Amino acid sequence: MPKRYVWGAAALLCLLCCTLPQVRITPPPAQIERIEGHASLRIQSGEDSTRSKFSFLFQLPHRGRIDVSNFLGKTLYQIIVDNQTAFLLIPSKRVFWQGNEEEIVERILWFRLNFDEIISLMTGQWDESEENAWRRGWILEKDEEGRIRAGQRGELGFEVQEFFQDTPVVRQVTFAHPLNRGRLKILAINFNQPLKGNVFSRQFLKTYVQKTWAEIEEILDGKN
Repeated sequence: MPKRYVWGAAALLCLLCCTLPQVRITPPPAQIERIEGHASLRIQSGEDSTRSKFSFLFQLPHRGRIDVSNFLGKTLYQIIVDNQTAFLLIPSKRVFWQGNEEEIVERILWFRLNFDEIISLMTGQWDESEENAWRRGWILEKDEEGRIRAGQRGELGFEVQEFFQDTPVVRQVTFAHPLNRGRLKILAINFNQPLKGNVFSRQFLKTYVQKTWAEIEEILDGKN
């Protein structure tokens, strides 16, 4: 599988292992408005394996930003979602691609997963009574303390390996799909912190050049 999909999984899964001596967490509130932090990811796709780190900020219901870098600290790309309009930016080339929230996830991961599901996976707060379209099809398993420990929807499955102590918040989770598998570790996570600056700004549109997805793929694969 091209390495753009390996890097993309790091960004949207969110979306799974690197141990640092200190892991920070603030207790999750009953009503989550924003979630932000840092995570690291090891992902395996066929014989290819890579590690990435990223920062994330999600503001419910449909705003988010993910900054993906390699372990040398170089920014690979950024994803900004604002009211379901999604942008993938490559700062080193000053180019961007535009789509929608679910489209960018599916193009990079090859399966559908939206920000609501990513937030539920990380926080352990799944509203099982809701029948929203994005929630349909999930089969969730709980541990003895009532926390969500695993889930399956079609060919996509996840399993929580470790929680933050005394919370349902995930510290380490693995996922598996026919196209890839991986392990995510949350390094720091905070809830409902004040926004710092205009993190969802579209000012880049004035100076960046829009590209097709095929052109973005070539850049991410190092062909351009």
